[in-house]
Amino acid sequence: MTIHTRSVAELAAGLARKEFSAVELAEHFLARIERSNSALNAYVTVTPERALADARAADEARARGAAGPLTGVPLAHKDIFCTDGVRTACGSKMLENFVAPYDATVVERLHAAGTVMLGKTNMDEFAMGSSNETSHFGPVRNPWDLDRVPGGSSGGSAAVVAARLAPVATGTDTGGSIRQPAALVGISGIKPTYGRVSRYGMIAFASSLDQAGIMAPSAEDCALLLQAMAGFDARDSTSVDRPVPDYVAELGAPLQGVRIGLLKEFFAHGLEGPTATLVQAAIDEYRRLGAEIVEVSCPSLPLSVPTYYVVAPAECSSNLSRFDGVRFGHRCKDPRDLMDLYKRSRGEGFGAEVKRRIMTGTYVLSAGYYDAYYLKAQKCRSLISADFKRAFAEVDLLLGPTSPSPAFAIGAKVDDPITMYLNDIYTIGANLAGLPAMSIPCGFDGALPVGLQLIGPHFGESRLLSAAHAYQGVTDFHRRIPAAYA
Repeated sequence: MTIHTRSVAELAAGLARKEFSAVELAEHFLARIERSNSALNAYVTVTPERALADARAADEARARGAAGPLTGVPLAHKDIFCTDGVRTACGSKMLENFVAPYDATVVERLHAAGTVMLGKTNMDEFAMGSSNETSHFGPVRNPWDLDRVPGGSSGGSAAVVAARLAPVATGTDTGGSIRQPAALVGISGIKPTYGRVSRYGMIAFASSLDQAGIMAPSAEDCALLLQAMAGFDARDSTSVDRPVPDYVAELGAPLQGVRIGLLKEFFAHGLEGPTATLVQAAIDEYRRLGAEIVEVSCPSLPLSVPTYYVVAPAECSSNLSRFDGVRFGHRCKDPRDLMDLYKRSRGEGFGAEVKRRIMTGTYVLSAGYYDAYYLKAQKCRSLISADFKRAFAEVDLLLGPTSPSPAFAIGAKVDDPITMYLNDIYTIGANLAGLPAMSIPCGFDGALPVGLQLIGPHFGESRLLSAAHAYQGVTDFHRRIPAAYA
């Protein structure tokens, strides 16, 4: 088996057996990045010196008998996580030259676990997008078809894992930005419960929705990384102080007796033929594995998209107000006065989609419109959360499609924001309710991957991961790699 085709678990086992060293592993992936990244545009920063230093430290730790499960495993970080001494641009001209003076908690914990950082991945600007076409550094391309999008906003992380330019990558999910790209490139991706993973050092888009997660070939790999990332962080006021289960040990939980709900609203309309057929085949597989399949309804779920596109822009307009050309970030040249500095710095630093959302958010928060839009959206959010709570009183997990269709062509929807926003129709609800959710590959529509979404109750990551793992034990979709990168 070629080194880069191995899963994270298999790489960790190979390191433990001394089939290869951490330095050899890092060098292998760095060589693949050098050969293939220019076509994909998936990495915006590659850190070979840091990678080799991390790898040497990992080999030394192993020689001392101090290695953990992830010691020496290479990874990539989405360029939304602050990394000490390494540029964190967040896909924006606004932060094009920003070098963070500290590590985000996610980066810090994974480094402490012995992982090796290969670099930072491209993303939609400030995580605002569903296709990875809004990045200041240009669009990321889907490894299965270079003329198609990889999904967004974590498209760079998705592409590097699918093309095996990294065995695993971090991502963030505000309205589906881990799950949707995972579906479009044929990998596994998990968004944990809101508050399970620290947001400290993760540049904010919409603070009540953003959550860090993992993108990897398999559910087992996601469990290994989530184990190291999760847990309380006093530096994050939204972090939940709750014990972290042993996700890896609980992967083998049987499916017999597990009740899986099919959300009526997910199958009502908008699901394209081949995707619907593949999702149905996955449902049948879960039946064979012993799960009980029942239909449930969340009547308020169709309100998810309009609710999200009021709440998220409102929070983004507030969070991005700090980028004013004064303290850090892009500053215009030769401002006439302070107001000119603000206007031109923000006008030059932000791209079109970010401006669109800031304007929308400012409008819905303004006097005279707050009650009509923002307050009403928050009431709808409460209804959606209540619907999910009732559903989980009947079932253990919810199942449905991740995306309405496979990857679409680059440029196909970039001029139609509403159509673009509808790509997140199946994923947004979990963010509004703060629920854990993940996408796993369930087949191919022609040459393009299709994703299956699983949603769990709050802090139900263990069951989510074990259900995904059981499915991947009888299918091989998660092991398939684009021919050009095999």
